Amino acid sequence: MSRPAAAPGLLANGREFLSIPGPSVIPDRVLQAMNRPAINIYEGDIVEITQSILRDLRRVARTEARPFIYISNGHGAWEAAITNTLSRGDRVLVLESGRFAVGWGENAKALGVEVEVLHATPGAAVDPEAVEARLREDRAHAISAVMVVQVDTASSVRNDIAAIRRAIDAAGHPALYMVDVIASQGCIPYEMDAWGVDVTVGGAQKGLMTPPGLAFCWANARALAAEGAADLRTQYWSWAGRSGGEQYQNFAGTAPIHLLFALREALDMLAEEGMEAVWARHAALARAARAAVAAWSSEGPLSFHVADPAHRADSVTTVRVATEGPDAADPEALRAFCRDELGLVLGTALGPLSGKAFRIGHMGWLNAPMLMGTLGAAQAGMAACGVRFGGGALEAAAAEIAATFAGRVAVKDAANRAA
Repeated sequence: MSRPAAAPGLLANGREFLSIPGPSVIPDRVLQAMNRPAINIYEGDIVEITQSILRDLRRVARTEARPFIYISNGHGAWEAAITNTLSRGDRVLVLESGRFAVGWGENAKALGVEVEVLHATPGAAVDPEAVEARLREDRAHAISAVMVVQVDTASSVRNDIAAIRRAIDAAGHPALYMVDVIASQGCIPYEMDAWGVDVTVGGAQKGLMTPPGLAFCWANARALAAEGAADLRTQYWSWAGRSGGEQYQNFAGTAPIHLLFALREALDMLAEEGMEAVWARHAALARAARAAVAAWSSEGPLSFHVADPAHRADSVTTVRVATEGPDAADPEALRAFCRDELGLVLGTALGPLSGKAFRIGHMGWLNAPMLMGTLGAAQAGMAACGVRFGGGALEAAAAEIAATFAGRVAVKDAANRAA
């Protein structure tokens, strides 16, 4: 016999605020786009939808490279990047900045690739000088690929992708340059071609505002050429197998029709806003989130995991919580209270940070009221749970949001006076 559902918390009724760093909130337009019958997967509308998505995925990644769409999460796209370019016994250099580049390397190791991790200080970005130095040591060019994430979802570290490319070039090394943009695409600037990236790996469920289930690889000419010698390639992941003239070959079988409907609508929304405006919106909201965390951290157990402001991501903020000492607090108890009693879902910590932090996702379909609601509810949860924190957080966040418009208002006022 089934039990009745648990009653919601006192203040939890209403729309739940999903403030995790992916899957992000799905826009109503995207949800509505999926609410239609299935269509023919071989011809007709599906062909135009697919080709338009492939075209716009190039625009999102700022590249002429060929995009490939997979029915998977980001781990599947990791595997596609590995199997299409590498062979058993090849060596890759993984640039650590948190949990996810290391996870990509673990994927490669399971497939028979030798993995070397260039370790970083926890909460710090990859050091391009360290990359250059390691590659200079590899005089035999045994390293076949360099793997890094632009934003690590777990640590909220942001890496300088262009600077790492310059380091690879300065070392004169021919390794393929592979970048994971799953937690950054559609949130912060990314220029695949201008920054010299050979393989980009992405996912639909974060900045691209689409339900989980689609992942992407963009492969330039160097990467595509590597497939011929790669002995890890398989029929499903194969780029060559997805490059034929038949519609079904784009997906190695049945197309994920309703996810394509969703992605088509999400890409339209990004185009309507404009990518530069999307990046600016994320930057402004991230500044507001960080202003609140800085205020909270002025006293009590909270602190930024990423110490250097230049290395903090505009899509997610990881907040460390001291679990020992006079101000010790339990981040999981705080998360549970916010979820059950307030209807706010904060992100859990992953990997080495598990039980020591929580994450605030500020990516995708997000505006100022949504962010301020997240910050206000999180602060209420801290107060209710007895977590000590510094004051002025919401005022600081609001001031950052207001400052976004200061220049625009001044220009408008000047124009009005001149008129």
